[in-house]
Amino acid sequence: MLAVLLAVLLPLVAAAQKTRPGRKEILDHLSHMRATEKGMMNVASKEGEYLSELVKKLKAHRALEIGTSNGYSGVWLAMGLRETGGKLLTLDIDEGRRSLALKNFKATGLDDVIESRLGDALKIIPTLEGPFDLVFIDAWKPDYKKYLDMTLPLVRSGGVIAAHNVESHPQDMQDFLLAIRTNPQLRTEIVKLGPGGLSISYKK
Repeated sequence: MLAVLLAVLLPLVAAAQKTRPGRKEILDHLSHMRATEKGMMNVASKEGEYLSELVKKLKAHRALEIGTSNGYSGVWLAMGLRETGGKLLTLDIDEGRRSLALKNFKATGLDDVIESRLGDALKIIPTLEGPFDLVFIDAWKPDYKKYLDMTLPLVRSGGVIAAHNVESHPQDMQDFLLAIRTNPQLRTEIVKLGPGGLSISYKK
């Protein structure tokens, strides 16, 4: 019985892997997204690559993204998570952006790594259970401090809370910037690979 089952399943798995977009195809799609989907406040490509490598460095199995937009950063995160065997949960309140993101996740073949939820992150996060290895914040800037306070207890020791636009929009997140620099639970560095800027806060 097992031999029969394997004979049926193995060709299906092989076919799925063969048709799944490779890294080059995914990178080409990311370039297409950047060229055609304007006004999405996406991370720079080098920032996206940094986040993907960070996922692998952390050996992350659970990642949370607050602010899906069109899915650009989600694709980068998911590329890393596919290598670690992990999953991404991404949240967005805008139905139009989420719909676009779902199409991009499917086009890159990464939709099986990503769970997308539509709704207010401030209401969804309290329903989540940790631990998360990585949290990436790229949403409404004045709410960053709220997101930090809500997710910090959910992040494992050695995990990371990352945030975008700390260089381009500091005036909109002064309380957040103060918190990541002064909270004794965090060790923070600023990574400048694009105009937005990333804060990377390791939980001690």
